[in-house]
Amino acid sequence: MSGILKGMRVVEGSAFVAVPLAGMTLAQMGADVIRFDRIEGGLDAGRWPVAASGQSMFWAGMNKGKRSIAIDMKHPRGREIISELICAPGEDAGLFITNLRVRGWMDHETLSARRPDLCMVTLSGDRHGRPAVDYTVNPSLGFPMATGPEGSTDPVAHALPAWDCIAGNMVVSALLAAERKRLRHGHGSAVDLALKDVAAAMLGHLGVIGEVEVNGISRPKSGNALYGAYGQDFLCADGKRVMVIGLTDRQWRGLQKVTGTTEAIAALEAQLGTSLADEGARWEHRHAITEILRPWFAARKVADFAQAFEDAGVTWSQFRNFKEAVAEDDDMSLNNPMFSELDQPGIGRYRVPGTPMAFSHDPREAPARAPVLGEHTEAILGDVIGLPDNEIASLFDAGVVKQGKA
Repeated sequence: MSGILKGMRVVEGSAFVAVPLAGMTLAQMGADVIRFDRIEGGLDAGRWPVAASGQSMFWAGMNKGKRSIAIDMKHPRGREIISELICAPGEDAGLFITNLRVRGWMDHETLSARRPDLCMVTLSGDRHGRPAVDYTVNPSLGFPMATGPEGSTDPVAHALPAWDCIAGNMVVSALLAAERKRLRHGHGSAVDLALKDVAAAMLGHLGVIGEVEVNGISRPKSGNALYGAYGQDFLCADGKRVMVIGLTDRQWRGLQKVTGTTEAIAALEAQLGTSLADEGARWEHRHAITEILRPWFAARKVADFAQAFEDAGVTWSQFRNFKEAVAEDDDMSLNNPMFSELDQPGIGRYRVPGTPMAFSHDPREAPARAPVLGEHTEAILGDVIGLPDNEIASLFDAGVVKQGKA
């Protein structure tokens, strides 16, 4: 494998979204990412969606391009092998990411006794070490109470695991930062990160904490409206629904021009005694603006205005379900160099993404499939840890490790 991180070896012990995503991100940039799992598979080995064969498309998606070793993590020799793998010598090794912290053998204090310059990033649920996932973090911080139809009092949990996605990329950032320090100063690092802290920090970064403490406001639900400016969904004559945005001045003027509502908006401004050039004013008077725009969309099919919107640079999109998006959106097609088709054992041939990043001097490569559980066990034991053939054979015979076949 080539890529901007070629030569780097990262060991991953993980489950669910964030840390597997981090490992996959590193692998797609060229790092040799070795994932260790229980012989029977990790906690997410069968997570939905699954193929007819029962193979998890979630697991395959999160583990593209990695190598896999299957090992009995309860066996003393199994734990010793994992420790040797994490702390294997080499200036590009000694890098470990996990959300499976186990005190007494798989923690930084114990592992760094073997390799003092170990760089280890550990993700927990919250800062106290308690478990948490997006579906528990979001309710605790208020997001479901600000999501959903205007006027509704029912909480709405978001389908996207946003904090997992953000935390996964923060694990990448933390590991690369720790490795940079090691390259400059020779020091290892233990980096602790909590999923709930990622969400709480973003709550502050977006100004929501300030909005509560300074303005005394708990943001209400606003349906599909874009908070603080103008953005709204509209039902069209063909039954399709679109989202249009008037966040910036250019977007706002372009939307008026193409819909022919410039004069009607000017009349509304005169009636209100305020300029809608201010994005905050557009938010405050969004319902009146929507009443002007709604008849225009209701009288037209998407095909009637799509090209005009594109030509004018209007910021908009059509609402689709996942199946429609895969079938219709060109950015989800093989025309996008990020995507390739590959054969995943036990699942079949389908479209998968590589890295979204395009580096100037490191050409983006096609994504590599996910390994079968334990597919690289023998090679890792011999090539990475350096065990002799007879010991490897005895480990297989004793059931401490297992080899998978694609």
